[in-house]
Amino acid sequence: MTGYASVQSSTARPTQDNEPGTETNARLGLEIRSVNSRFLDLAFRLPDELRQAEPALRELLTARLRRGKVEVRVALESGSTSSLKAPAPATLQRLGSLQDTIQSWLPSAAALSVADVLRIAVNEEKKPHDYSQELTRLAKKALDELLSARQREGERLKLMLLERTAQLRNLSAQAVPLVPRLVEQQKARFLERWKEAMALPDSQVLPEAAQDRALSEATAFAIRIDVAEEITRLASHLDEIDRLLDSGGELGKRLDFLIQELHREANTLGAKSASLELTHISVDMKVLIEQIREQVQNIE
Repeated sequence: MTGYASVQSSTARPTQDNEPGTETNARLGLEIRSVNSRFLDLAFRLPDELRQAEPALRELLTARLRRGKVEVRVALESGSTSSLKAPAPATLQRLGSLQDTIQSWLPSAAALSVADVLRIAVNEEKKPHDYSQELTRLAKKALDELLSARQREGERLKLMLLERTAQLRNLSAQAVPLVPRLVEQQKARFLERWKEAMALPDSQVLPEAAQDRALSEATAFAIRIDVAEEITRLASHLDEIDRLLDSGGELGKRLDFLIQELHREANTLGAKSASLELTHISVDMKVLIEQIREQVQNIE
């Protein structure tokens, strides 16, 4: 099922040296996109410094999602609210010592510039911040919003599916009286052919043997085109679909099975068709069942 959720958080934390008035702003953003898929397919787009959080995020999502192609994107922005601070004296002393050692072996080596010293000092003194707890909190919040969006879509799908099952019931009801009428037509057609073959006038009654033969042919024809069993199974499957939709929960795979059964019964109905009207009903049923199948693929 489709859905989208986006959450952000902004925190201000002191730098590692705890200098007064020195703090770092960090903005963490997380978004989850979900599109339709028969299976659960997770993809993560994380900054390098948050790669270690992927297993925890994957475990969190798989615990609450069953279907969908889900993409998780995380963005991290950080910046300092204070002016550039001076490197620690110990760092400067170590850099000077290292420079003297290198130049003693490589006299032509260039001396460190101020920019070089600042860059090296900042990278050396910078310690990675642990965002795992904040990221987990954001992921749970985004997942709650995503599930709410998917639930709203599920309610809309439910109404559509119930509408389609009602249309299938109507088509089934139209098919029920067709078989007895077709049997009577076949019996009348057979008797008419007997009269034509025996050159009897319309007023003359057929011999009893011919009438018995017509009745036997009509009975065999009725057995061959009888769709009562298919209609009964269709109604049973539709009842179960309605029951599952009302009960809620994880029902996607069970609905998949029932849709296959509905399709089988509609195919049999078409195979037994002895009239254009019954064929049209079978085709209309298949169209509705296919519409249901496409939407059921999206339901957990």
